[in-house]
Amino acid sequence: MDSRVGVLLLNLGGPDKLEDVYLFLYNLFSDPDLIRLPFSFLQKPIASLIAATRSPVSQENYRAIGGKSPLRQLTEEQAESIENALQRRGLNAKVYVGMRYWTPFTEEAIAQIKKDGISKLVILPLYPQFSISTTGSSLKLIDKLWKKDAELKAIEKIVVRSWYDRPGYLKAMTELIEAKIKAFADPEKVHIFFSAHGVPEKYVTEYGDPYQIEIENCVDLVMKTIRIDYQRYNAHTLAYQSRVGPVQWLQPYTEKAIAQLAKRGVNDILVVPISFISEHIETLQEIDIEYREVAEAAGIHNFDRVPALNSHPVFINDLAELILESLETSVTLSGVS
Repeated sequence: MDSRVGVLLLNLGGPDKLEDVYLFLYNLFSDPDLIRLPFSFLQKPIASLIAATRSPVSQENYRAIGGKSPLRQLTEEQAESIENALQRRGLNAKVYVGMRYWTPFTEEAIAQIKKDGISKLVILPLYPQFSISTTGSSLKLIDKLWKKDAELKAIEKIVVRSWYDRPGYLKAMTELIEAKIKAFADPEKVHIFFSAHGVPEKYVTEYGDPYQIEIENCVDLVMKTIRIDYQRYNAHTLAYQSRVGPVQWLQPYTEKAIAQLAKRGVNDILVVPISFISEHIETLQEIDIEYREVAEAAGIHNFDRVPALNSHPVFINDLAELILESLETSVTLSGVS
C-alpha cells in the first residue's frame, strides 16, 4: 500500500488557556453550520455578541476543569495511538489532527499534509454520529480548500462520514458501562442515562440532518450489546444537552429528564456521554458538575458517569481497522472503475 498515506482526524477544538475563550467562542458561532441566520452579513456581529456575552461564564467553567480544554492533548494522544496501531498492522501512515475552531486548525493540518507529500488521505471525523453542525461543517471546509488548490486536488481523499455502529466502538463503550454499573450497590437498579450533544430541532425537521436517527440507532446498538455481552436489562433514557439560544433543540433536555426520573423514584443514574469520545467541557463540567447538582437537588444521590473513550485500546484498534477498510474499499472501487 502507498507509503504516503495520511489520516486526518477532525475535531472541534478548545481553548488552550482562559484568555483564548472569547476568540474560540467567536470562531464557533461564526460558523453558519452551527448557527444559521437568514442574512450572512449578521453572522460575525452576532457571533461577536454571543462570544462576549458567554465568555465570562465559559471562562469560569473552564477554570473549574483546570483552566483549559483537554481536547487537543487527548486528540493528539489518539492520533499517536492510531498511528502506532496502523504500524502494527503494516501501514506506515502519518496521522494528523485538524481542529475546526481552534489550533491546530484544519487549514494548518492540510498545509502540513501537502508539505509531507501525502498522496492518499483518509479523513476521519472524531464524531461517531454525523451532524451537519459537526462533521458536515468540517467536510464543507475541506471541500472548499480542495476546490481552490491544485495540489490538494491531486491527493485522493477518502471520507468516513460516521461510524457509530462499529463493533469495536460498541464493545469499548459497553466495557466502560459495565465496569461502572458493577460499582453500584444494586447494579440491576441502575438507570443508564445516555446524554448526547443536542442540535437545533429544525436541523433534523427542515435540513434533513441524520443526527437524531444515528444517535437513537447508536443507543439501541449499545443496549443490545450490553444485553448480549453482560445479560443486563437495565432501563435507559436518551436526552440531549448543551443547547444554546432561544430556539427549540432536540428533546428531552438532559436536566429535565434527570428531574423526571427523580419524580419516578429513580435514585441510581449512570450517565453515558454517547456523542463524546474525549473528555472536554461538556463531560467534565456540564455533566460532572452541573448535572450532578441537578440530580442531587432532585433527590438522586447515586450519580456517576462513564468516562469518555479517549485512547481506550479496543476503540483505537477499531478505528485503525476502519481506516484500513476504507483504504481497501478505495482500492477496490478504483479497480472497478
